[in-house]
Formats: sequence, structure tokens, C-alpha cells
Amino acid sequence: MKTLNEYLVEAEKNHGHMCPGQVLGVRMAMLGCRLIGIEEPKVGKRLIVFVEIDRCAADAINTVTGCRLGRRTLKFRDFGKLAATFLNTETNEAARVIALESSRELAKQLFGHLPSKKEQQMEAYKTLPDESLFSWRRVRVNLPDADRPGHPLARVTCDECGEGVNDHREVTRGGRTLCLACAGERYYEALD
Repeated sequence: MKTLNEYLVEAEKNHGHMCPGQVLGVRMAMLGCRLIGIEEPKVGKRLIVFVEIDRCAADAINTVTGCRLGRRTLKFRDFGKLAATFLNTETNEAARVIALESSRELAKQLFGHLPSKKEQQMEAYKTLPDESLFSWRRVRVNLPDADRPGHPLARVTCDECGEGVNDHREVTRGGRTLCLACAGERYYEALD
């Protein structure tokens, strides 16, 4: 695994700027990988990460782990929490790492001499021990075969819109096969 500073340089390049969320995300990913016995996270597809927030930290986790949506090794669960679960698919070991709310106040207490909240948090997040920034626990992740990396295991066509649906993401209603959008879970509105 690279050093914290090496990952921070890479994260800033990937994300476009450096911020406290980037530092926490890098630290979170490094800790998560260590907890499940992965020393070289970007090798192979043995690591799957579930991120629970769509903010800066998610990009930093991607930078450290190499996990990506397109490779099916990065999973997004919109819980709005600065947390992530790291799964070693070879051993089935998994750990969920959560950023502590108290780390913000600790940054202010310890680094209040710095001129801005951003600088206080960045310095704290770079230097404090993991125990001051995160809590973590071992967890079990039941990962269906259809959610694992690799080619789709199944593909059907929606009876309503005619679009293809991979890996059992369809529903059956009234004997019809429907994509989630046609089943009422559409996040968009057609304009034509």
C-alpha cells in the first residue's frame, strides 16, 4: 500500500481539489483494507467496497482501492453517512468503517490555532490516530452472485419500454416483466 501522502496527491488529482472529505476518505480506505487483510488494494477484483455517501470521500475511497462502478467493485448505498464497508471476496472478511462526528470538534480543539475550519480538519484528519477519526466493526455481507464482478448472469427485456435489464433488476407484475422505471421507480420524467 502507498503512503498517506502519496494517496493524498493522487486523490487531489482524481477529485480536482483537496478537502477534509478527501483526507478522511483516503484514511478510511487505508484502514478498511488493512482490517480485511488487503495490502495491495488495486490488484485483482478481490475487493468490493460499499460507499454510503456521494461526496468527496467516495472519490478518495475509489482512488485508494481502485474500485469502480463499471468494474462492479464499487457499490453505492445512499445512506447519507460518511461510512463504507470493505469486503475481501477471497476470505469473505468484511469491515464497516464510520467517520466519527466527534472528530470535527477534536480538530477544532487541537488545531484551533489554524485560521480556518478546513485547515483545522485537514491537519487533524492527516495526523490523528484511526481511533480518533473512525469506529469500525466486523460485518457480514451477503453478496448475491448477480452483484459480483464479471459478465451479467441474466438479461431480460422490459415488456413496457423494451429496454434490456441485467442481473435480476426487473420485477414481475400481472405476469409482465418490467424494469424498475416502468414499475414506478423512475427518477426522471419523459418530456416527449
